[in-house]
Amino acid sequence: MSDTTASESRFGRFFVTRPDNFDLDNKYTEAALERHKREGLELAVRARWIAMGLTGILLIYLNPHWEVLWYHFILLLICANGWLIRRAGRVGQSRTELLLIFVDLLIMTLGMIIPNPFSDDVRPLAMQYRFDNFQYFFIILAAGTLAYSWRTVVAIGSWTAVMWTVGWIIAWWVSTPIPGISERVAEALAGYPDVAELLDPNSFAPQLRIQQAIVFVMVAVTLGVSMRRLNRLLMTNAGLERERANLSRYFSPNVVEELSQNDEPLKQVRKENVAVLFIDIVGFTKYAAGRDPYEVIEVLRGFHARMETEVFRHHGTLDKYLGDGLMATFGTPVPTPADASNAVACARDMVDVIDRWNVERRRAGEPEISVGIGVHYGSVVLGDIGANRLEFAVIGDAVNVAAKLEALTRDLQAIVVLSDAVRRQLEQEGSRASELTAGFEMHENRTVRGVEDPMDIWVA
Repeated sequence: MSDTTASESRFGRFFVTRPDNFDLDNKYTEAALERHKREGLELAVRARWIAMGLTGILLIYLNPHWEVLWYHFILLLICANGWLIRRAGRVGQSRTELLLIFVDLLIMTLGMIIPNPFSDDVRPLAMQYRFDNFQYFFIILAAGTLAYSWRTVVAIGSWTAVMWTVGWIIAWWVSTPIPGISERVAEALAGYPDVAELLDPNSFAPQLRIQQAIVFVMVAVTLGVSMRRLNRLLMTNAGLERERANLSRYFSPNVVEELSQNDEPLKQVRKENVAVLFIDIVGFTKYAAGRDPYEVIEVLRGFHARMETEVFRHHGTLDKYLGDGLMATFGTPVPTPADASNAVACARDMVDVIDRWNVERRRAGEPEISVGIGVHYGSVVLGDIGANRLEFAVIGDAVNVAAKLEALTRDLQAIVVLSDAVRRQLEQEGSRASELTAGFEMHENRTVRGVEDPMDIWVA
């Protein structure tokens, strides 16, 4: 006899670089931030490699001579340092990461102000500042935004401005102007002193150097403000992901989706008619006695995982685990037109799943698992309980009755016991009533321990 048939028969840390204010006590948020920063660093490194590669090609176009290899060497150092930054990056303060960023900017600055050692061209040192190389700092600044740290962006802006300014001041102090050039330019452009100053090869054009530094800092601060806003949005998103994950512990995916789009708070206390299901392993205390605790835990994990799947598959809510059992509700937090049908269908499929699991257990030489299931439909009170730590609770007589029906399965040597209230609700919900109750027998005026009045029940 197949499993299905058998089942059916039963039914019938730097300058302006303090770490951002993350709530690192929240492990979920920390993990989300770590993941986002790691992704940002990966993107930053790839963007850097692509940008440095394109810059290398551009430099060949701008200076098609062997001396360009000096600048290619600088680009390779920056690429390698980017890889090290990716390795050192983490959420919060990282001195190694900040040091590597400082080294990054130092390499860029020295590469731009130090004369090319491979070039035979003799020019005043001030000419190094006439090639508009400063604009390449914006590539590093842009890549820095991908790490989601506004402090890092502002640090890059501040450090770059300071290094660049110190660099040209030192170069101006130590440089030896080539004699005669400035005089000839001034003579050729007599009457145009501003143009002569601009074209003087010995001039460091300090006004332009200061302008570059100030504009760069302004851009960095603007990007830093934008990154701070983005960081707040990221924190909010991490919180939403955490809340969604918490919801998924209790509700089926479609209910989580609905709740995530619903502004109505769960903590609003209200009454609803819902279906309540209890399932428990029969004789589990005897089964667990004398067995290895790890083996017992593995059995419980296997049982809970299978039953949880069925609850969610039938649009139910996992209310709580009860040692070797669980409680599920159908119609919470949002009622549907098929709550009783979903509950009964879930109960039947739970039995099917247990049958298939027992086939595997017999093959493995392990004892079979027996269960008892009780299902009732009635009025309950829904809402959050607790002060600081909240729990979504379902309270009411319907919960008590369902639990008592599950306990009754032992006395009746049954697998599933339904209340007549469930059967009546099935008939109101549609034409599946006869299908879902196939194999059940009615017991009239049955006394149920813990329930005041006798009740009609359906047993399978």
